[in-house]
Amino acid sequence: MLRKSVRGAMIAGIYVVLVISFAPISYGPVQIRIAEALTVLPFVWPEAVPGLFIGCLLANLLGGLGIVDTVLGSLATLLAAWLTMKMPKVWLAPLPPVAINALVVGGYLSVLYQTRLLPAMLYVAAGQTAACYVLGMILLHILIKYKLA
Repeated sequence: MLRKSVRGAMIAGIYVVLVISFAPISYGPVQIRIAEALTVLPFVWPEAVPGLFIGCLLANLLGGLGIVDTVLGSLATLLAAWLTMKMPKVWLAPLPPVAINALVVGGYLSVLYQTRLLPAMLYVAAGQTAACYVLGMILLHILIKYKLA
């Protein structure tokens, strides 16, 4: 139990560090959050779900777009992480973070930045696809290949 709690806390910390380290591309109407590669981890580690939620909450508190981003962005991450944990196949693991964030984050970014809804959603989906389907899948395959998960 302690090992899982520590792993969840480490995921939260790594998420925050990655978001802040790549702050210029982590926030805004067009973003690629490198930390979102971690959102595939619930596929192999259920304890990643609260870790990702807390990490996103802290990252959005530190540099996000205020209360809307902090609450809605963090809840979107929580839902996406939970759904990722339920995916039956590894190649589906990135789908919830891409879809949920495109809809939720893209939706409120279009309001906050006063831009059109569809382009905002597509920008978020593109950034999520790069982070989750490229970086996240590499991470998952390494964890599975070397039996670290």
